[in-house]
Amino acid sequence: MRSIALVLGRSPNTISYELKRCPSGYRACLAKQYARTKLKNRRFQWRKLNEHHELRKYVVHGLRQGWNPDEIAGKLRQRDGGTISAMSIYSWLHNDVRGERYAKHLYMYRFKRKRPRKRGLQGRILNSVSIHERKKVGVGTWETDLVVSSRSGSGAISTSNERISRYLVAEYVPDHTASSKQKTLQRLTKEFFVESITFDRGKENSLHYECSSKTYFCDPYSSYQRGANENQNKLLRRYFPKGTDFSTVSRQQLKTVIDKINHKPRKILGYRTATEVAVELGIIRNPQGVLIEG
Repeated sequence: MRSIALVLGRSPNTISYELKRCPSGYRACLAKQYARTKLKNRRFQWRKLNEHHELRKYVVHGLRQGWNPDEIAGKLRQRDGGTISAMSIYSWLHNDVRGERYAKHLYMYRFKRKRPRKRGLQGRILNSVSIHERKKVGVGTWETDLVVSSRSGSGAISTSNERISRYLVAEYVPDHTASSKQKTLQRLTKEFFVESITFDRGKENSLHYECSSKTYFCDPYSSYQRGANENQNKLLRRYFPKGTDFSTVSRQQLKTVIDKINHKPRKILGYRTATEVAVELGIIRNPQGVLIEG
């Protein structure tokens, strides 16, 4: 058995159990048929309720009396030695058309229906250009996103980062509207060199065509296509964890945090800071007054 197990890449115990199932002699074709039948019966055990009228009648009677499936199965074990399990009754109530009509008798049962999704501007941004049409990433390629407040809070932080230098720009916005987001991007293009901006499919980006630079959009539910921006948001969350109400964060607090991020040495930049690289590449239009490390 150990030699067989070594060849098949299985445990010796598995081979032993398989042989014990066939004491009269092992036949692969019969063992395969037995395994398939057992698997089918295990998956669709609840079909027994549709095939046996008296059994279904007893289960329905118990449900109407306020019994739960475990109590019904327990009573059946006492009466007939067990003909169906509680899980099979639950599966019948959840998965079969005949069973769903009796599910209302279950205590605290709720149907799991898909709620109709509200169709906003996600996924149908007008005049959008796919990220797949963006040329090779170069100097001035920016990515942008919103870092939102807690549910009880208000406002958000609009984050934008330049791909080559990893330079981060962040600004508080009072709401998630497209006009507020667009104002931050207008200031971005005035103060920094911007060749293109890449967005996600959020409705706050619906005014992208007002930008003076090229705009691109990621595929739906593909945040990895803005990996650098997502990483910068993660750095920001170290100082403002989830649940933070950004309306209570002062402008000076936000500036202090952004300066820390932009002035930390980064391995991807050869242990230079994002500010150093941004000034060197001419991304910052007015480098006067910018603190350079080292």
